[in-house]
Amino acid sequence: MERWILYAIISMLFAGFTAVIAKQGLVGISAELGLTLRTLFVCAFIISFGLLSITPSEIKNLQQQHYIWLALSALSTAGSWIFYYKALKMGDVATVALIDKGSVVVSVLLAWLLFKEVITLRMIMGAILIVAGVFLLSKK
Repeated sequence: MERWILYAIISMLFAGFTAVIAKQGLVGISAELGLTLRTLFVCAFIISFGLLSITPSEIKNLQQQHYIWLALSALSTAGSWIFYYKALKMGDVATVALIDKGSVVVSVLLAWLLFKEVITLRMIMGAILIVAGVFLLSKK
């Protein structure tokens, strides 16, 4: 198995735990307070990780485009987290998490449009199944 696949699987597992743990953490507090507190913890963990794994020479190679694109990514992440936590506070974990996974379809389409990544029949079928699952589970 290629290393990036292993990393993606580990990411998937952490993401799965995240929703359930966050739902429990929101009991008795607002989604906004929960998200703010969680983000502070994430910030501390990521800064610690960066201090341990980033070399000074790598920092010197940063260019304006890195700042722009990563700032846009952060803005997109913030928007995603804000509405994810609002949905998680009000809805079922499984339904919210599944709808959120519809982002896979958005990512595939954007990768095709922006990076000219190939979309195979297998990917199209997977995207259709994801969208069908979103519609199926979002209806009560």
